[in-house]
Amino acid sequence: MRLFLGFDLPDSVARAAAAIADDLRSRIAKAAPRTVLRWVPVENLHVTVWFLGEVRDAEAAALVEALRPALGLATFPLRVAGAGLFPRSGAPRVVWLSLADGRRELIAVYDRLRPRLGARGFVPEKRPYDPHLTIARVKDVPRQESAAVRGILEETRADAGQCRVDSVTLFRSRTSPHGAQYERLWRVPLE
Repeated sequence: MRLFLGFDLPDSVARAAAAIADDLRSRIAKAAPRTVLRWVPVENLHVTVWFLGEVRDAEAAALVEALRPALGLATFPLRVAGAGLFPRSGAPRVVWLSLADGRRELIAVYDRLRPRLGARGFVPEKRPYDPHLTIARVKDVPRQESAAVRGILEETRADAGQCRVDSVTLFRSRTSPHGAQYERLWRVPLE
């Protein structure tokens, strides 16, 4: 099964983020009509903490055991505000909303998970963890439209609101021709 750990957004923040995505979709379609993006549906919006990949059932059971104790961190506010693209230069691949508050704390959550996941053979990515909210994946952007897409994201003053982070969720991702569906398997409390 395909697993990842992430922060599940409350409905109010997810709906506000989806509204920002809808506005961006319209603006990008007008300025860059040949650019193809795959937008994340509102029910799938989350902040990924750690992508685990394919995990066998027996390993998943051991993983849940490793995640059972609380992380020993205080709850914290998270504010979703700002927008951008990854990578920051070159051909864009991901459209995201930024985290104005809670970045440092999410990095602490990631760091607290490292020994638990490392003991189960899960290796962190080579690049530093950069918490964000993915709202679209770029399928194709013609070179001549790339600057227009970047310009739209740079001028966007998005604010999807604030919520409180009190846990991290272990998700199972099931892919189908209709897109991914996420199943919540386990909640890891911070405190």
